[in-house]
Amino acid sequence: MKWIGRNDTVPVNTPFFYGWLIVLIGGLGVFFSGPGQTYFISVFIDQYIEDFGWSQTQVSSIYSAATLVSAFCMFFMGRLIDKLGQRKMVVIVSIMLAMAAFFNSMVTNLVMLFFGVLMLRLFGQGSMTLIPNTLIPQWFMTKRGKALSYMAIGGFASSAAFPPVNVWLVGEIGWQATWVLWGVVVLVVFTPLALFFVRNRPEDVGMLPDGHTVVRKPKGDETEVEEPEVEQRWTFAEARRTKAFWLILSCVGIPALINTAITFHLIALFGENGLSAGVSAFVLSGMAILGFPITLIAGRVIDRVKVNYILAFIFALEIVLLAMLDITTTFAMAVVFTIVWGLSNGFERIALSYVWPQYFGRAALGSIQGLATSVMVLGSAIGPLPFGVAYDYFGGYEEIIWISIVFPAIGILCSLLAKQPVKPTYD
Repeated sequence: MKWIGRNDTVPVNTPFFYGWLIVLIGGLGVFFSGPGQTYFISVFIDQYIEDFGWSQTQVSSIYSAATLVSAFCMFFMGRLIDKLGQRKMVVIVSIMLAMAAFFNSMVTNLVMLFFGVLMLRLFGQGSMTLIPNTLIPQWFMTKRGKALSYMAIGGFASSAAFPPVNVWLVGEIGWQATWVLWGVVVLVVFTPLALFFVRNRPEDVGMLPDGHTVVRKPKGDETEVEEPEVEQRWTFAEARRTKAFWLILSCVGIPALINTAITFHLIALFGENGLSAGVSAFVLSGMAILGFPITLIAGRVIDRVKVNYILAFIFALEIVLLAMLDITTTFAMAVVFTIVWGLSNGFERIALSYVWPQYFGRAALGSIQGLATSVMVLGSAIGPLPFGVAYDYFGGYEEIIWISIVFPAIGILCSLLAKQPVKPTYD
């Protein structure tokens, strides 16, 4: 049972459940995480090298170091989300992301590049994806997978739209002005929308998750709401004491590690098998395109199937994916590889956001997912390194491919053992 004041209202009345408007804003947040994503920043790397005479090694090292530092900061961003709420944090983070874009327009040396990339990765790639992934689960429970799948459309649109648009903008107005332009767009378009429309929880505005009907009984100046207990509400400390928490956390970085390694080295991996760079480009774009409808399907499946089984399925697909790297020698096999990769990525996008609120509720979701995001960003930062070292040492990728299969195998085991915990009750 919960008490809700009469003055708590949504900013606009919608003919549908207000949570779906929250999904739209969340999708826009993921879309505008673009300036912090690799596919966005990569367009500017060649410009830095050309204008300042920096080497690929220098720029790559700065990029990896900044990404690692941002990974360690994400846990604290999660704690701030729990303390301040998603509405305040998304406004603050979007303003900081715009400031990061302005700062990057003035980069002239490697030190500035480090801090510029750090801000982009922290406020863009990390926080602007973390906040929507903690906001949507507050508004949905039984339809959580479906809602997260709709939100993921913003990510697909971002990765598809920004690279070609940035290439065109850099050619037309230069890289400095392009950074300024995107900073202004984030500040003028997204920040006001987030400030006006975002509300942290449906209970804050007299609603219940999924649009369930609120039974009201007037009592004085307040309204008594009959709210059945539909979830276990864990604190971060309580979640940390469970076996499931550490089992899930131990494997959330594996998809990021594997996917980043394959993406980074795909041209060289396929080149060893006699496939051209054009085939690699086809696989990367095809995987992203296929991942979109797969994500929509995954959202509905995850609402009906235990999420730890879905995670085990994802890791099984990753084993198939790694094994296929050694035998993909024709375009037809590359198409099959694309389908398997798109299937894996489509389910992964939803499952890794779904599992935490499903297991531990909404109370400490920022702290929990903040830590999980740190692990994932860390995995993406170090993923390409073992493949590069192995190539230099062995003269090829075959050995590291088969060694890497150990990681998703561990992921399968951890997922199957990670049964949903039951919160202990205290008298």
